Amino acid sequence: MEQVSFCQSCGMPMKAEDNLYGTNADGSNNEDYCMYCFKEGAFTSDMSMEEMIEFCVPHMVSGNQEMTEAAARASMQAFFPRLKRWAKSGA
Repeated sequence: MEQVSFCQSCGMPMKAEDNLYGTNADGSNNEDYCMYCFKEGAFTSDMSMEEMIEFCVPHMVSGNQEMTEAAARASMQAFFPRLKRWAKSGA
């Protein structure tokens, strides 16, 4: 079975072979965060958990034509507080 992890900032699914991992300051892969959220050892944007959810809603809906914006938002509001970036900050 293929192992899938989730970006600990935006929740995007990541598989090792997808090469979607962010990078640490030394250029090595960071397996906690995707390339869109984390680059060269730092987050690519400074936003709150709620702002991240609003940013991700359209992406989640476009990837699943049967999902409404409200359902996507509710799903992320339940999931994001368990992600490392937001659990640490108490977002």
